[in-house]
Amino acid sequence: MKSNITDMTQGSPTRHILLFALPTLIGNIFQQIYNLADSIIVGNYVGSDAFAAVGATSSITFLFFALCNGIGSGGGVVVSQYYGARDDRNVKKCIVNSGIIMLIVPVIFGFLGFTLSPLLLRLLDTPEAIMGDAVLYTRFMSVGLLFVSLYNFLSSMLRALGDSRSPLYFLIISTIINVIMDILLVVVFPMGIMGAALATVIAQFISVLLSGIYAYKMNPYFRISREDISVSLNMIIKIVRLGVPMSLQFALIAVSSMALQRVVNGFGTTAITAFTATNRIEQFIHQPYMTLASSLATFSGQNFGANKNERVLEGYKKGLIIMVSLTVILMLGMQLFGRTLISFFVSDEDLIAQSVIDLGAKGLKITSMFYLPLGMIYVVRGVLTGLGDAFFALFNGVIEVIGRFTIPLLLTAYLGYGEAGIWISSGLVWLLSGVTAWIRYKTYFRAKTGISASFIRGTVSMRRKGLQSRSRHALSNKYHS
Repeated sequence: MKSNITDMTQGSPTRHILLFALPTLIGNIFQQIYNLADSIIVGNYVGSDAFAAVGATSSITFLFFALCNGIGSGGGVVVSQYYGARDDRNVKKCIVNSGIIMLIVPVIFGFLGFTLSPLLLRLLDTPEAIMGDAVLYTRFMSVGLLFVSLYNFLSSMLRALGDSRSPLYFLIISTIINVIMDILLVVVFPMGIMGAALATVIAQFISVLLSGIYAYKMNPYFRISREDISVSLNMIIKIVRLGVPMSLQFALIAVSSMALQRVVNGFGTTAITAFTATNRIEQFIHQPYMTLASSLATFSGQNFGANKNERVLEGYKKGLIIMVSLTVILMLGMQLFGRTLISFFVSDEDLIAQSVIDLGAKGLKITSMFYLPLGMIYVVRGVLTGLGDAFFALFNGVIEVIGRFTIPLLLTAYLGYGEAGIWISSGLVWLLSGVTAWIRYKTYFRAKTGISASFIRGTVSMRRKGLQSRSRHALSNKYHS
């Protein structure tokens, strides 16, 4: 029964990080196919205005998703640390109390999203031509918020225990269902944007249902008895202490995205459509980095819980190497094939569509030049999350909000960069956040563990010289004390 539970406190860090990341990456890609299926089918069978309406809602729906999913991520960090410490009782207690939170919070935010969607869309200066479809799509996504949050809660718990494969299987199934339902409800039965939204909600419900059944049947930590079902105030405080800063970080990023969306909306439907298309593509670009961050968070959490801080630093360095390799590939792909990718989202039969393709391709070439600092953000975030750093998540969100509110306006309104300033500003915000992430890691890791990079290099050198194991442990113990 424990075959899908991985102990990352032993063995090669690179092997653990890559083997854990691969199923997670595939799962994240399939999750993005949810959005792509809606976008491509809506863009080609309903129209460019409907496609723009879906894009205009993305920052709002991300805001409510982020507020809920940060709590689940905090619970995952706590579970990974207890598992690394071999504290099975508290692993179960954390799963139970995280589940209670994730049943309550999405209902509250789903209700707010449903009722406030017209007001929020008007605050974003959404064009009246797409307002009706945008409100409808946002309300359907608000209804599905509970299902998305519960699925992400279950996934984060399974991944914290080292199981990145099981969530993948259910995402694949639900994604296939989502595509089939999109075709039925938009193409066969022309329900328009409502059909695309309904297809997504149905698929989300199926994914949480299947993953919940599997977790209970196959993972021993989800075999919850009556004695395990109890509300622990101390556990909730610990989960919330980590989860709320993550939620606020994602929420601040969502707010900053809303600020950028307002700037985009000021340029009209063509810019909105091009920006929506580049956003959909860059959601895919984020997936390898997000996957690496998730893998590093689990690796760091388990090893930190087991008091193996040297392995945490070693994992960080291996993560940097993997990230740089990914960045080179992704950057070349956007430079060479960006125009082709944009053309999937709109029909190129008229001049407006050609303008969208031209602008979107230009945007991808600009932002791809900033993928290295983007990757640094995710690597550092993953390691610090595993260590339980609640401050950085919130601080990083504040930095991004400041950048999103000031840089786009400065570039587009005052420095005359026009529409190109939209994508340049995104890259500059990544650069700003990446630098602050690196500085935070350098200071926090030493303070948290008492270990510096020079110590690790010295330890590795001594190992290569063949010093006895007892001498190495003595040095390590001396350093920790």
